[in-house]
Amino acid sequence: MEYLTIGEETTATLIEKKSEFIAHLFPVKTSEEAIRCIEDVKKNHRKARHNVYAYIVRDQNTSRYSDDGEPQGTAGMPVLDVLLKNGLTDICCVVTRYFGGILLGGGGLVRAYSGSVTLAVQKSKILIMRQCIPINIIMDYSLYGKVSYILPQYGVLQTNSDFGNNVSLSLFVQIDTVDKLINDLTDITNGKIEISIGEKQYANFSEIVKKI
Repeated sequence: MEYLTIGEETTATLIEKKSEFIAHLFPVKTSEEAIRCIEDVKKNHRKARHNVYAYIVRDQNTSRYSDDGEPQGTAGMPVLDVLLKNGLTDICCVVTRYFGGILLGGGGLVRAYSGSVTLAVQKSKILIMRQCIPINIIMDYSLYGKVSYILPQYGVLQTNSDFGNNVSLSLFVQIDTVDKLINDLTDITNGKIEISIGEKQYANFSEIVKKI
């Protein structure tokens, strides 16, 4: 299982017939976090005509949007639609509009709100979050060469290493390969390796995926 989200707050601006559309993207985990981000943007842009928003979180499978005074269907839903089409979750988007004095019409508003969010998504660092198991392995130095040779074949994330009396490696292993990796590690070391297994979680495998 995997999902896509963003790594950090991102903003992008689009100008359409003198109206300024500022898209703010935030990584969030809950609806409460999303609401705080929305309120912060509203406080920072009190003079803006509209602060349209949409958010999607995995927590309770929740999604919400608001047109914030724009004609129904021209703002919040188009913002949400961009997030959905890009497969993003655990994300909040607020688009601030400073009115430029020229009416855009329904179609123009949809294009402007969608366009500003699209620009922000394109600027964002997209994280590929995959379900994994953290494991820690401890071995003698004589086994390190064999172990380090096969680890890249499994697309693991190495989170820590310690070269003391023994070699200790901390890894995130994708859940569908963890059993086979443990079996292979046991085989190539003739069981002379210590393996401890943690609890299932999600980790960012973006860099691993890019190398494949």
